[in-house]
Amino acid sequence: MLKMNLHHLKSPHILFLFSDTGGGHRSATEAIIEAIHLEFGEQIITEKVDFFKEYAPPFFRKMPDWYPHMVRPPQSYAYGLGFHLSDGPAQARFMNDTAWPYVRKAARKLVEDHPSDLIVCLHPVANAPMLRILGDRRPPFVTVVTDLVTTHALWFHPRADLCIVPTEGARERAMHYGMRPEQVKVIGLPVADRFCQPPCERGAIRSRLGWPQDRPVIVLVGGGEGMGPLEEIAAAIADAHLLAALVIITGRNDKLRERLAERSWPMPTFIDGFVREMPDYMAAAEILVTKAGPGTISEALNAGLPLILYSRLPGQEEGNVTYVVEEGAGVWAPHPDLIVSVLQNWIEHPEQRAKAAAACRRLARPRAARQIARALASKIGLDA
Repeated sequence: MLKMNLHHLKSPHILFLFSDTGGGHRSATEAIIEAIHLEFGEQIITEKVDFFKEYAPPFFRKMPDWYPHMVRPPQSYAYGLGFHLSDGPAQARFMNDTAWPYVRKAARKLVEDHPSDLIVCLHPVANAPMLRILGDRRPPFVTVVTDLVTTHALWFHPRADLCIVPTEGARERAMHYGMRPEQVKVIGLPVADRFCQPPCERGAIRSRLGWPQDRPVIVLVGGGEGMGPLEEIAAAIADAHLLAALVIITGRNDKLRERLAERSWPMPTFIDGFVREMPDYMAAAEILVTKAGPGTISEALNAGLPLILYSRLPGQEEGNVTYVVEEGAGVWAPHPDLIVSVLQNWIEHPEQRAKAAAACRRLARPRAARQIARALASKIGLDA
């Protein structure tokens, strides 16, 4: 890797630490970097580093490759058990102290390779080793938490200058795990700017996409890899003969897309692979059926799009479901028959769907990425 020596530059330099253990860390990092450049232009230099892949010792370096397998059933149940057993200040200290001899050299090299005026950490594992290697004479250190509610103790380090969290529930957990009130700020989860714009007129988007205008549209997604029981859920919705249109997004799962395209559907059905128009899809739809990932939930809230959540990762996504359901923005329906029941109710009683949409808009934080950008800039002496 090219070593960067940026101390001679006048523009302040912000280093972002993330890793691709789940898509949320990278997408949140990129959303903040985008917001910084939208707010401050070229006044700030930004750089992002996947610390696992680029610096971790060989065993830890495999973590991004192992993660997708760890979070699929049945392994995900062991993952969830590990999350809860390790979630606590004492457990976090033990894990950090145990790993330190193995990661110390890598942490030192990362710091030497990337001198910066501010370090922003978007992964819980990097907090403790980075703060330990940096010592007392260091640049400001900010943690941006990318889990909505059920936030692991590793996110919260008492020496961080600022910890930005997405919800009040996450703030309460930070307090529980020893953070001081002045260290923690509730701003929201950063998502890409295209998910934060006022939506265009729904009818115009539907015309462009070729969707019908005379019935509600259900969007069914399974993440970028098209994982989960998408085919089973789609079949159940079709068999119910709902007075609606169905949009199925299979992501990069081309085999699933081909199988679904070969089926005969009793309702207007549109099958797409990996799409880059999700903001328009969300703006033009009435209902989103999805797993309980924090990024997708935040994007849907910004769009005022009611949620039906059909799966969650044990551990950090459990609180997402509680949050959505208790706030009235959606429903937990982990089985296809429950999904169909909720859809039938929302289609037959649009006022209930409208109530959920209003709850989504109340919870939305479309300015989160830009507010985080301003908070970071203030740490290096810049104001918008």
